[in-house]
Amino acid sequence: MSHDTIDKPRASHRGSVSHIPLELLHKNTSDERFSLSPNWWSRTRYTLREPFAEFLGTLILVWFGNSSNCQAFLSMDSNVVSSPRGDFLSLNFGWAAGQSFGGFDVSSQPSSLGVATGAWVCAGVSGGHINPAITVALATFRGFPWKKVPIYILAQILGAVCGAAITYADYFHAINIVEGGRSIRTIAKTGDLFAAYPLGILSPISCFFDEFMGTAVLLIAVLAVTDKRNGAPPAGLLPLSLFIIVLGIGTAMGMNTSYAVNPARDLGPRILTAMVGYGRAVFDFRNQYWLWCPLIGTTLGALFGTLIYDVLIYTGDDSIVNKMCTRTLARTPVARPRQWAKPDIDVYDA
Repeated sequence: MSHDTIDKPRASHRGSVSHIPLELLHKNTSDERFSLSPNWWSRTRYTLREPFAEFLGTLILVWFGNSSNCQAFLSMDSNVVSSPRGDFLSLNFGWAAGQSFGGFDVSSQPSSLGVATGAWVCAGVSGGHINPAITVALATFRGFPWKKVPIYILAQILGAVCGAAITYADYFHAINIVEGGRSIRTIAKTGDLFAAYPLGILSPISCFFDEFMGTAVLLIAVLAVTDKRNGAPPAGLLPLSLFIIVLGIGTAMGMNTSYAVNPARDLGPRILTAMVGYGRAVFDFRNQYWLWCPLIGTTLGALFGTLIYDVLIYTGDDSIVNKMCTRTLARTPVARPRQWAKPDIDVYDA
């Protein structure tokens, strides 16, 4: 029996690694898919792990955030608990913690943002955008592949739906008490605990402005703390930095529109609430508010924030702002090494 090959082939299994030299199975080869894919699920996971990471990161974000909303507001009903179990500050802490678990980090690729908690859920896998607005902004300005944008956004929205579903299942009985029955579901009482709804006093322009500026500030701050050329914090302190950013946005701007600053964070829970009994009202609210404010407003805000940071501060060559066009490159003089005159006397001959 040879020690160089696997001696018990399994022909009945598809994708068998029979008769493959053992040293190739254990050393780091240039083909990572080969070394990390010993079976069919490993190969599938390798192919889909980036969308899986986006799905899981967004799920945790929405789960933490929606649960904080539910605990703070449902506990205000004395029929649920005798005393409140939270307030507006506590729910902002919940959203900030959820963002930290699914937030951003600096990976080995300069154009990517990654997750930062617990191995930070998906650090080094997908870039941890967990926000369609960020995905679009990075694809526009930082060279993120456009071919990955649709699957990233789909994974983020599905993750948000599942995160909201977990919250709804967890607080189902409290929601029934507050609403007055299992068959009653209204936006005013509990629907606004999931998706982002604005105050009634705000005009459509004010709602758009609030989400636009909130997302722009989020991108500027995140790009700053992940910029190695701008005094980025150590990797271990990045989750804390992200926590402070989201907490600050929530405490400063959260009252007006519930600071969606993330299309998936609003659309996912909105889809879930439409499925569990809130109906079309969640989409018809204020003439399709969900479309032009939490979706379009946040995406444009992310593009604006990234543009501002890249134009004014960022010096990395992965940004389109810093890429030289062909004409400029052709006109740029090439630095030549200085020609030194040969000395008349050779010091070694002296």
